[in-house]
Amino acid sequence: QVQLVESGGGLVQAGGSLRLSCAASGRTFSSYAMHWFRQAPGKERELVAAISGAGGMTYYANSVKGRFTISRDNAKNTVYLQMNSLKPEDTAVYYCNAGLTLTTQGVYWGQGTQVTVSS
Repeated sequence: QVQLVESGGGLVQAGGSLRLSCAASGRTFSSYAMHWFRQAPGKERELVAAISGAGGMTYYANSVKGRFTISRDNAKNTVYLQMNSLKPEDTAVYYCNAGLTLTTQGVYWGQGTQVTVSS
């Protein structure tokens, strides 16, 4: 069982930055690939970024490449999403997810954190 708690969301102007954090419980954090998904109103949930258990492999959606950076600290059981050059279309609820493969969602989800980017 893995429990995930996101933090760091908020309201920011276009062009600004935010850093999301996801703290995980349990002793097997490094065995999980970690994902950040987002869901905007009226849209399907989409995979934004992912990182392998040891941190050596990453994935980014085309819409965020070059602007977002995913990282993890296995000693702290935490995964991060640094979001720069934010755009209004980045507005969504961002969810942390733990799974077994890099680009497939797992069964463990956080509660989500709202990110709102104003124009």
